[in-house]
Amino acid sequence: MTPKPVNPDVLEAMSELFVSLPHSRSLGFRYLGTDGRRPVLCVEWREDLVGNPVTGVVHGGVITSLVDTTSAISVTAQLAEFETIATLDLRIDYLKSATPGKTIHCRAECYRLASQIAFTRAVCYHDDPSDPIAHGVATFMRASNPKPMLPEVAQ
Repeated sequence: MTPKPVNPDVLEAMSELFVSLPHSRSLGFRYLGTDGRRPVLCVEWREDLVGNPVTGVVHGGVITSLVDTTSAISVTAQLAEFETIATLDLRIDYLKSATPGKTIHCRAECYRLASQIAFTRAVCYHDDPSDPIAHGVATFMRASNPKPMLPEVAQ
């Protein structure tokens, strides 16, 4: 059985926040939901996201941003209360090129939440997570003096 989010309200609010940030909006990230504590985001192929015009392959930076954003949301699935987090380290292993014209999905999980650091892993794929485009691992800093990112919560 997949564990449920620690606080579904935190997960929902932070998921909405992260995909509404200008960077995420300009890339077209969509939040598809969460399987337990594992969020899934996607980005549709668009010509303006192509890194190599000859092949039509999406730029690796789009995948990096997708992994970072999905991983951050996975941390929020572990949080009991709102708090600010920041990416400390992010590593991406590109396993193959994304197929031009196809949607890219990313699923992430926070597999360890320590008092100051959160550890995540993610996979990007088209149709099947067992046929990955890229793997990512990241660490996130938890604020020692928590100040939520949501303005209405910070008041």
